[in-house]
Amino acid sequence: MSAIQKNVEAASEAYSSTFTKGHLVLPPAKKYLVLTCMDARIDPAQAFGIDLGDAHVIRNAGASAVDALRSIVISEQLLGTKEIVLVKHTGCGMLTFTNEDAYGIVEKNLGSEASAELSKLKLDFLPFPELERAVKEDVKFLQESKLVPDSVTISGWIYAVETGKTKRVV
Repeated sequence: MSAIQKNVEAASEAYSSTFTKGHLVLPPAKKYLVLTCMDARIDPAQAFGIDLGDAHVIRNAGASAVDALRSIVISEQLLGTKEIVLVKHTGCGMLTFTNEDAYGIVEKNLGSEASAELSKLKLDFLPFPELERAVKEDVKFLQESKLVPDSVTISGWIYAVETGKTKRVV
């Protein structure tokens, strides 16, 4: 067992020994979801005031609305959420490369078969060159999607990893 796995096991044992929230229902109590980046410097519960059971938290590279759409539809249509809070952040790795760069590093590190698989899948890594514009574009994408009802409230934010502050963009 790796050191990480041992840590998971020990943390689970400690957490479960005092856990008292097994009664919470499946749908999020406050009927909203937060879409944010997978960056390890972001603690959505602490940074955005989310208690256990309050909201869905969807995380992916760059807080991409396109990448999260499947989960957003499930959250809204099956579990009743009515609001989306999209939060990208400063210092995001998605600002540092292009699709061509990503394809090149896969070719270099994983070889031609992996590169061919990427090409076959036509995988878009969804990088973005400008943070505030990316927030606005993702909010617009969600607002224009027929998969997100007009009744859903959508806002876009930027979290500063340097200070822990979040500011609304749209």
